[in-house]
Amino acid sequence: MSGNSFAYNEQLGGGEATELGQEATATMSPSGAFGLFSSDVKKNEDLKQMLESNKDSAKLDAMKRIVGLIAKGKNASELFPAVVKNVASKNIEIKKLVYVYLVRYAEEQQDLALLSISTFQRALKDPNQLIRASALRVLSSIRVPIIVPIMMLAIKEASADLSPYVRKNAAHAIQKLYSLDPEQKEMLIEVIEKLLKDKSTLVAGSVVMAFEEVCPDRIDLIHKNYRKLCNLLVDVEEWGQVVIIHMLTRYARTQFLSPWRENDGLEDNDKNFYESDDEQKEKTDKRKKPYTMDPDHRLLIRNTKPLLQSRNAAVVMAVAQLCWHIAPKSEAGIISKSLVRLLRSNREVQYIVLQNIATMSIQSKGMFEPYLKSFYVRSTDATMIKTLKLEILTNLANEANISTLLREFQTYVKSQDKQFAAATIQTIGRCATNILEVTDTCLNGLVCLLSNKDEIVVAESVVVIKKLLQMQPAQHGEIIRHMAKLLDSITVPVAKASILWLIGENCERVPKIAPDVLRKMAKTFTSEDDLVKLQILNLGAKLYLTNSKQTKLLTQYILNLGKYDQNYDIRDRTRFIRQLIVPNEKSGALSKYAKKIFLAQKPAPLLESPFKDRDHFQLGTLSHILNTKASGYLELSDWPEVAPDPSVRNVEVIELAKEWTSSGKPMKENPAKKFYSESEEEEDSSDSSSDSESESGSESGEQDEGDSSDDSSENPSGESESDSGSESEVERKMMATRSSKTKEKGDSHDEEKENEKSETLDSSSAESGSIEDSSSESESESGNEAKSRKITKEKENKTKQDRNPVTKTNSLLDLDDFNPISSPVACPTPALPPSLIADLEGLNLSNSSSVISVSTPVFVPMKSHVLLHRMSGKGLAAHYFFSRQPCIFGAKMVSVQITLNNTTDRKIENIHIGGKKLPVGLEMYIFNPVDSLEPEGSVTVSMGIDFCDSTQTASFQLCTKDDCFNVNIQPPVGELLLPVAMSEKDFKKEQGMLTGMNETSTTIIIAPQNFTSSMILQKVVNVANVGVVPSGQDSIHRFAAKTVHSGSLMLVTVELKEGSTAQLIINTEKTVIGSVLLRELKPVLSQG
Repeated sequence: MSGNSFAYNEQLGGGEATELGQEATATMSPSGAFGLFSSDVKKNEDLKQMLESNKDSAKLDAMKRIVGLIAKGKNASELFPAVVKNVASKNIEIKKLVYVYLVRYAEEQQDLALLSISTFQRALKDPNQLIRASALRVLSSIRVPIIVPIMMLAIKEASADLSPYVRKNAAHAIQKLYSLDPEQKEMLIEVIEKLLKDKSTLVAGSVVMAFEEVCPDRIDLIHKNYRKLCNLLVDVEEWGQVVIIHMLTRYARTQFLSPWRENDGLEDNDKNFYESDDEQKEKTDKRKKPYTMDPDHRLLIRNTKPLLQSRNAAVVMAVAQLCWHIAPKSEAGIISKSLVRLLRSNREVQYIVLQNIATMSIQSKGMFEPYLKSFYVRSTDATMIKTLKLEILTNLANEANISTLLREFQTYVKSQDKQFAAATIQTIGRCATNILEVTDTCLNGLVCLLSNKDEIVVAESVVVIKKLLQMQPAQHGEIIRHMAKLLDSITVPVAKASILWLIGENCERVPKIAPDVLRKMAKTFTSEDDLVKLQILNLGAKLYLTNSKQTKLLTQYILNLGKYDQNYDIRDRTRFIRQLIVPNEKSGALSKYAKKIFLAQKPAPLLESPFKDRDHFQLGTLSHILNTKASGYLELSDWPEVAPDPSVRNVEVIELAKEWTSSGKPMKENPAKKFYSESEEEEDSSDSSSDSESESGSESGEQDEGDSSDDSSENPSGESESDSGSESEVERKMMATRSSKTKEKGDSHDEEKENEKSETLDSSSAESGSIEDSSSESESESGNEAKSRKITKEKENKTKQDRNPVTKTNSLLDLDDFNPISSPVACPTPALPPSLIADLEGLNLSNSSSVISVSTPVFVPMKSHVLLHRMSGKGLAAHYFFSRQPCIFGAKMVSVQITLNNTTDRKIENIHIGGKKLPVGLEMYIFNPVDSLEPEGSVTVSMGIDFCDSTQTASFQLCTKDDCFNVNIQPPVGELLLPVAMSEKDFKKEQGMLTGMNETSTTIIIAPQNFTSSMILQKVVNVANVGVVPSGQDSIHRFAAKTVHSGSLMLVTVELKEGSTAQLIINTEKTVIGSVLLRELKPVLSQG
C-alpha cells in the first residue's frame, strides 16, 4: 500500500530513504506526484472500491485518506455516494469519520444527504454520545426547509440528552435551524431557556452563543441564570468564556447603575425660587449620598478578573473590554498589564490589542504611562503595528516625557519604511499642537527635514509645517520663504499644493516672492497635478485681489488655461473665480466681497487622533476595528437612571430543590407548590416489600389524582403533601416507611433502592432507545417537555415503570420512552422486580420487530438515464437516476433524482412538472418549481413515484415558462426494491414459506472472472437494490430485499456448483417481478 510505503520512507534515513522515496514515487504515481492524497481519477476509484469492501480495515483506511484530502483542501465531494453508504456501519471509528465527512459536504449534496435522513434519525438514539452528536451536526447541516420539523424534534431530544456533549451540539444546531427558518424562533427560545438552566460548563458557552444569535433582546431569560453563569465562567471553555463575557457586559449595562458617577450632581447648587432651605438641604444630601455597587455587579467583576491571566488572547481582551465598560474607573487600571502582555503575541493579536489600547489611551493616559517603553517601535514590527504604536505614544505624550519621545521620533524619521517615516512626521506635528512648550522645537526640527534627501519625508514635513504655521503665521515669514524655494525640487502634489496655499494666505507678508512663484507655476500649469492646479488658481485670485498691478495679466493667462482644462473641477473653479474677481456687467453682488471670501481668516486645523470617535463602539468588536457599524453588532445601552429590581436574579426555592435533587442529596427546603408528589408517592409505595406496588407505581401515581380517598388511606402524608407541600422530603420518607412497616430500614435503604432503580432505568433505557422508531421519538419528546402533572402522569403510564424524584429531574427516560402500541400490558400479578420486567419488555419489543427491516443500500450505481435531451428540450437537458434510498415523500414511493442542466446562454425560468399521464394506481410526488436556472447552470431535484411494484412507464410533462416537453420514466425492476437486513436463519425460514409457484430458478454458466464472491456481489447489487445476507457457506450467496409498494419479500440465492455452473433462485410472492429480475440477472452473471 502507498500509505505503508510513505510511512516506512519517513522512518528511514540517509541515502536509503532518498532511494526508497524515489522508488515509491515511481510506483505510486506515474505522473510523478508523490503523496498520499493524489486527486487523480484512479485514486478516487481506489477509494470507492475500498469503501465498498467488506473489510472494516479497508473502509477505515479509505475514510482516513478522504478526511486527509479534505484537510488538505482537496475536493472530495464526488465520493459522497460511496461514503454515505457507510453511515450505518457498526464500526464506531468508521462511523465517526463518515460523520466528519458528511458535516463537510451535507450542505453541498443536500439531496443525497436527504436520502440517508432515516439513518441519521436512528443514529440520534445511538449509545455512543459522539455518534448522537455527530448525527445531529449532520442533520443540522442539511439546509433544506422540508426537514425543519425533523431538526426541531432532534434538537428538543438532544437538549434533554444525558450527555453534555450532545446538549452542547444541540445548542449549536439551534443557530443553524434559526438561520434556515426564523419562524421557529419561539420554539427555539423554549429550548434555549431550558439549556440555559443546564449546569454543565460544556454547554454554557454554546447556549449563550445560541441566545445571542436567536434572541439577544430577551434579557429576562438571563436573570435567573446570571449568578450561575458568573460562577461557572472560570471553568467554561475559552471560546465560551468570550461569548458569555460579551453577553454579560451588555446585561450589566442594562441592569446596574453606572459606577462612574460618584462625584456627579455636586456642582448644581442653583436653588429654585420657591424651594425652601429644608428641601434644598434634602436634595443636596441625596446628591451627596455615596454610590454603592450592586452585589451582582461586583460578583461579575470579581469573577472575571482571574481570566486576565488566561493564555487565550480573546479571553483577556473580552475581560478588558468588560472592565473598561462596566467597572469603576479606579479599577479599570488592572487591565493594562494584561494587555501589554499580549503585545508579545503574533502580529494579528498585536494589531487588535493596539487598536483597543489606542482608544483607551485617549481617555485614560495614566493607565498605560508606566508601560511607555513597551510601545517603542521595533525594526521587526509590521508597518500597521508601527503606526498604531506611534498613535499610542502620541496619546501618552506629556510635558514630562516629550523630550524622550522626540528623541525616539528622530530615529524613526530615518527609517527605511517611508510610510512609517511619514507617519512619524505627522506624530511630531500632533505633539507640537498638543504640548505648546515644544511647538517651536518641533517646528525647527521639521524645517531641518526639508533638506532631507528623501522626497516623501520632505513632502510630509511641508504638509505638517503648513498646519503648524496656521497657528501663528506672523512669526514665521522666513520659513515660508524657505519653503517657496523648494517648489522647484518638490514633486509630491500634496506638498506643492500646501506650499502654494501657504504663500497665497501670506501673500501680503511676502509681496516679492508670491508673484514670482505664480509666474513659475504659470509655465508648468498644464503639466501639474489637478490638486496643484486648483491651488495655482487660488493663488492667482488672491494675488489679483492684493497686487493686481503685477499679477493681473498673469492671472488672466492662468484663468484662460484653466478654462480649457480636461478636468471639469478646474474648469468650474476657473469660471467661478473669473466671475468673482474680474468685474463686469454680469458680476453679481458677491464681487464686492471677493477679498473677504478669499482672504478670510482661516481657523487653525485641529490635529486629532483618528481613534477619538471610536469610543461609542464596544471595545474588542469588529465595529470598533472598522470604525463603522458591522452587521450583527449589538450596541451597548446607556446606564439606567434608576436601578432595575435586583430581586429578578434571585433563584426561587423550586430551583434550589431541583439542584439538590439532581445532585442526589435530600432537599433542605420544600417548594411552595406540589412538584414531585406523584413520584414521591411512588417512592413511598416502593418502600414496601411488595414488588407489585413497585411495578405498578406509575399506575398508582395516575390514580392519585382521580381517587384521592384511596391515596389518603394508603399514604397519610399524601393529602398534606398535595395541599401545602410544606414537609421536607426526609419527613415524607419517614411517614411512608412508617405506613409500610419498614421503619427499621431507614433512609439509607431508600437511597440504595433509588440507586438500584436509577441503574435499572439506565440499562432499560439503553435497550429500548436502540429499537424505537420515529413515532416513539416524537411521543417521547412531547412527554419530556410537558410541565403539568397530567402530562407527566401520562408519560409515566406509557413507560409502566416506577420512578423517583432523581430520575425525574435528570430526565433519564426522556429519550427512551416505550411506544405505547408495542409495550406489553402490565400484568396485575407481579412476581418479578421492575428491572427484570423492563428487560423482558425490551426482549418482547426486539422479538416482535419484523424481519423486514430496511437497511442501507450496499451499492448505489450513479448511472443516469436521459429524461430530456438538450436538442429536444431547446437547451434544457434532464437526466435521472435512482438513489436507492427510502423516499421521504411516501413510504410506497421510489426516490428519483433529476438533474436539470441549462446548456443555453440565457436564463431558463419556471421549470416545473405539467400534465401527468399515469397508469391506474401510479402516483407521483412532483418537485417544487425551479424559479430560474442560470446559463450553464445545473440543479438536482427529488421526486417520488409509486410504480405499484411494476415496470410501467410514468409519463408527464416537463415544462418551462415558454414550453412543455413530454418525458417518461421507466424503472428497472431492480430499482423497485429496498434492501433488507436479516439473518441466515430468518432467510431460510422465509424461503421455506415461499416455495412452489413463488419460486423461480434457472441454471447459468458463470464466466470464470465472475466466479469470486466479490464479483458476484458486485454484479447482483449493480442490477438490483438488495441487501447481503450473511452466509455460512462460501458457495452460497444470499440477498434479500422487499418491494417498495407492497413490502413483499424478494429473496435471491446464487448457489455455485462444480465447474462454472451456478443455480440462480428467486423466491417472492410477486412472481412477475421475480421472473423479470431473473431475466436481468442471468446475462449479467453469465457475461465476462
